[in-house]
Amino acid sequence: MAAPRSLILITVDCWRADRAGFLGYGRPTTPFLDSLAGESLVFKQAVAAGTPTYYSLPGILASRYALAAGRDLLGLGPEESTIAWVLQESGFATAGFSAANPYLSARFGYDRGFDVFRDFLDAGAVEFAGEHGIESEEMAGPRLRSRANQMLSRVCHTLGPLGAAYDELYFQYCQNSANAKNQSLDEMRRFPSADVIVDHAIAWLNENSGGPFFLWLHLMDPHAPYYPKQQALDLMGDEDIGAAEARHLNSYWGRGDLAAKRIEKKRDEVMALYDAGVRWADDQIRRLTERLVELNLWHQTALAVTADHGEEFLERGGRFHPPMGLIEELVHVPLLVRVPGSGGRNVEPPMGLIDLAPTLLDILGVPWPADFRGSSCWRQISENATWERAVITECVKGCTNPFRAENRLGPRILAVRKGNYKLVVDFGAGREELFDLQADPREENPLPLDTAKPVWRALLELARKHVAESRKARDFDRRMGSQLRELRIEWSHSAIGVPN
Repeated sequence: MAAPRSLILITVDCWRADRAGFLGYGRPTTPFLDSLAGESLVFKQAVAAGTPTYYSLPGILASRYALAAGRDLLGLGPEESTIAWVLQESGFATAGFSAANPYLSARFGYDRGFDVFRDFLDAGAVEFAGEHGIESEEMAGPRLRSRANQMLSRVCHTLGPLGAAYDELYFQYCQNSANAKNQSLDEMRRFPSADVIVDHAIAWLNENSGGPFFLWLHLMDPHAPYYPKQQALDLMGDEDIGAAEARHLNSYWGRGDLAAKRIEKKRDEVMALYDAGVRWADDQIRRLTERLVELNLWHQTALAVTADHGEEFLERGGRFHPPMGLIEELVHVPLLVRVPGSGGRNVEPPMGLIDLAPTLLDILGVPWPADFRGSSCWRQISENATWERAVITECVKGCTNPFRAENRLGPRILAVRKGNYKLVVDFGAGREELFDLQADPREENPLPLDTAKPVWRALLELARKHVAESRKARDFDRRMGSQLRELRIEWSHSAIGVPN
C-alpha cells in the first residue's frame, strides 16, 4: 500500500470523547465523521498529554510533554522539532489556521514549520480572562462594577442571605443590560467559527494542491462561551434556542455564586449549545473534504481529527476545563484517522496523543526526529496487533491563566494509565489514587491501598521514571530562548502601548 502523499490534522477544542457519534453518543453531533468511521481507524481510548490547551498541544504537535521542558516554557520552544517542521524540511507545503486561541499563537512558537500561519488574533488580543474565555459582565464580577456598587456588594456579603440576594439582583441587572443590546449569536461569539477557518484552508488548498502538503486546523466551536452558529442549532433540532436564551444560559452557567445543584438545572440546555458547536465543526470538516474530492486529492490525503482536551459539565461539580484534576471527561478525547486504502477498524488499546505525531509521520513514510518523546503505533495497527504502553497525562494544578508566569509554578498533577488502571498523583496534596476504569469508569471509587499492590507498584514506578526523565531531558538553551522570546514581545507591546 502506497503511503498517502499529504496530511490534514484537525484539532477541535474542548471536544469530549463521549460527544462523538462514532464513539457511541446518541445525539447527531458528528454525522459526517460517523460516515467516515467505517473506513478509518477509530481510537476508542485516546488520551490527551495534558489539559488545558497549553498543556496538551505540545504533545500533539511536538510529541513532548508540556512540563518536560520546565514550567517556565509555555508553548513550543525555539528550534523545537514539530510535525510541521519535519514535513516542511521534507518538502511539504505547510499551513496552519488556528481560530484565535491565544495559547496557540505565533507568540508561543506555534508558527514554527508553517509556510503560512494565521492565528486570527488582533495585535492586542493575547489574553483571556482565564482559560474559559468568558467575558460577560455578570461573570467578570467586581472589576466592572462601580466603586459604590463594589462597596454595596461587600456590605451585603457580610450580612448572610443579603449577599445571595445582591448577587441575584446584580445578575438580573446585567441580563437586562445585555438584552438591551439585542446581539446575535454571531456578534456574541468570541472565536471565528469553523466555516471561517475552513474558508481560509480551502483558499490555501486551491493554490497549493500540486505537491505534498500538511494542513493543520484548530477549531474553537465547542469552546465556552457557547455561542454556536444558528445553522448548527437547526441541524441539531434545537432551533428554539435563540440568541437571548443562549446569552442567559452562558451567563447562568458561569456564575460563581451558585452551588452546583442550582446550576445543574441548566445543564442539558447548556450541553445543547456545546453539542451544536461540535456539529458545526463536523459539518465544516465535511465541506473541507468535499473540496479535496473536487481537487482530486481525497484518495491521497490522510486525515486525522482529534481534540486537545474535553470539558466538564458538573460530573464532579466542575465546569469548563480548569486544570484541577485529570478526570476522564477532560483527558479522554476522540481520535479518528483515515488513511486512504487502509480500511477501517476500532483500535482498542489506550493511546496517548504524545504518540500521534510519530504515528502520522510513519503513515506518510517520513522518519520522526529523535527528540520526539512518543513513538509510532502504525506498525502494530497495520499488523492488526495489540500493544500495551503506559499513557501519561500531566498539568500544573490550578494554572488557569499561564500568561502570568508565576501561575505556571504550582505543583504537578500526573496521571499514568496502563490497561484498565489509572493512577493519579497530586503532588501538591500529597495524594495518590488508583482507579479501575473498567469497573469504575466515572472514577468514583479509588481502590484501597491494600488491593492491586503489583499495579500500584508498577504505576508508581512509571510515574517516578517519568518525572526523573523530564528533569534530565530539560533543554536549558530552549527554555532561555523561550523566555527571551516572551520578553521581546512584552517590550514591543510596552513600546507601542498595547496592553498585555
